[in-house]
Amino acid sequence: MDLDPETTLSLAGQDLDDTFNSVVPPLYQSAIFQFEDVGETKGYDYTRSGNPTRAALEDTLAGLDGGAGAVACATGMAAVSTVTSLFDAGAHLICAHDCYGGTERLFSCLDDQDKLSVSYEDLSDRDALADAVRPETAALWVETPSNPLLRIVDLEALSEFADAHDLLLVVDNTFLSPLLQRPIDYGADLVVYSATKYLNGHSDVVGGAVIACTEALADRVDFAANAHGTVAAPFDSWLVLRGAKTLPVRLRQHETNARALAHFLDERPAVQRVCYPGLHDHPGHEIARAQQNGYGGMVSFFVDDEQVDVEALLRSTEVFALAESLGGVESLIEHPATMSHASMAPEQREAAGITNGLIRLSVGIESTDDLRADLSQALTAAGAEAAASGYDTPVSAEAQAPASEGTCRGDPSTVPAGGLEASGRCPPCAPASTFYSPLSASSSSSSSMLSRSSAARSNSRFSAASSISSRIWSTRSSFWSSERYSTTGSATSLES
Repeated sequence: MDLDPETTLSLAGQDLDDTFNSVVPPLYQSAIFQFEDVGETKGYDYTRSGNPTRAALEDTLAGLDGGAGAVACATGMAAVSTVTSLFDAGAHLICAHDCYGGTERLFSCLDDQDKLSVSYEDLSDRDALADAVRPETAALWVETPSNPLLRIVDLEALSEFADAHDLLLVVDNTFLSPLLQRPIDYGADLVVYSATKYLNGHSDVVGGAVIACTEALADRVDFAANAHGTVAAPFDSWLVLRGAKTLPVRLRQHETNARALAHFLDERPAVQRVCYPGLHDHPGHEIARAQQNGYGGMVSFFVDDEQVDVEALLRSTEVFALAESLGGVESLIEHPATMSHASMAPEQREAAGITNGLIRLSVGIESTDDLRADLSQALTAAGAEAAASGYDTPVSAEAQAPASEGTCRGDPSTVPAGGLEASGRCPPCAPASTFYSPLSASSSSSSSMLSRSSAARSNSRFSAASSISSRIWSTRSSFWSSERYSTTGSATSLES
C-alpha cells in the first residue's frame, strides 16, 4: 500500500517491537548486543555501528527524501563533517557564499589545515561558478533557501553543471525538510540536515542526518560515520523520530505564520527589505515555486541600523525568544552578524550581504496575531516607528474576518479590487495549506515540476532508487494537497 508522507511519519517505527507489538517505537538504549553464536548476530553488535532505534529513524528519512539510504548523526555539524570526510586530502569544494556560519567555520578549519580548499561563490552566477572549477574540485555545496538570506538556487541547473564537471552535488535542506523540498528529485547526490531543527521540532535534542541518492554512496557515508564516530545516540534518535511524527502539522502553522509576518514586515516603513521566498517580489520566487512544496517558516529582514536601535529591537520582543537555532515550535529572533554567523570574517559577511541591520526570524506555531503584535511593539521600542496602541496590519478588513463570519479569509476572492492581489502578494492571513496545488493539476508550474522530477529520476545516478521511497511517496505533492486541506474545498494555485 502506498502511503502519503504524513501517514508514513505517523507509523514510523511501529514495526520495531515483535515481542510486545508496542505502538510507540521502543528505545534500544544499549551500547552492545549479545551474539547468537560465534560470528552470528541478530543484525546488531555495537551501537556505533548500528542500533535498531537509529535504524528506524534512518529508514524513515531515506524514504521521505527519496534516497537509497541515510545515516543519523550526532549533530548537524557531525553530518557536515561526515560528508567532508568522503573527499580526498587536497580536494576543492565550491560553497554558497552565504552559507551557515558553522559550515563556513568547519570549512575554514579544514582549509587552514590543508585538508580541503573551499571557494565561496554566488551559485546562481553560472559564469562565476564555471571560473571557480579547478581540476581538484570535488563538489558543490548548496543551501537553498540559504541561511540567513533565504536565497534560492535552481537545483536542476546546478545538477546539470555538477554532472558536466563530474562533481558531487551536496544540498543542505535544513530550512525546508523533505516535506517541502526533495533535492534528490532534482539531481542532488547527498542531502544534509540539522535534525535539531524542523525534523525534531521541539528544541530538546541535537542531531543531524545525511541522505544518499544511491546505495553505493550510502555505504560510503555509513562507513565514514562509523569510522569517525559521528552517529546519533539511541535516545537522540528516538527523540527526533518522535518529533518528526508531528512535522506535517507543525509545518503548516510555521508557514501560515511566516507568510503573515513576511507581508506585515513588508509594509513597515522601518523595514528596508524582507527576505521570504513566498513574496512575489523575491528574486527566487519562481524557482521556489517550481522546486518546493512550500516556502517554510524562516523570515529575514533588514532595518536601517542608523535609524533603528538593533539591540533594542532584539531585547524588546516578548513572544520571540532571543536565541540561535530554528525550526522549533517556539518563535526565535536572532542577529546573524553577532550570533549564528559571528564566526565568519567581517569581510566575508559583508560580501555575503550579512550586515548589522539583518534580523532572522524562526517563526513558530503561536498565534499569528500575537507574533505580529510582538514585532510591532519591538519595532516601536527600537525607535523604528511612532508609538501607537496596537498595530496597523496591511491586510484588508474583509481578509481579516474570521472564517466563521463568511468566506474563508484565505480565498483570494475576499480581497477587494486594488488590494493585496493587485500588488502581486498573497493574502497574508490564509492558511498555508490553501496555497498548494496538487502536482497533477494542469498548471505550468506543476508540469515543469513533473518533468524535472522525471529527468532527475532517469539520471544514471538514480539507478539504485530506494524501494522505501517508491512505497511511501507515490504522489510527491500529496502532503500539501489543496483538495484535502483547503478550507474552501477547491484547489488554489500557489499564485493565489
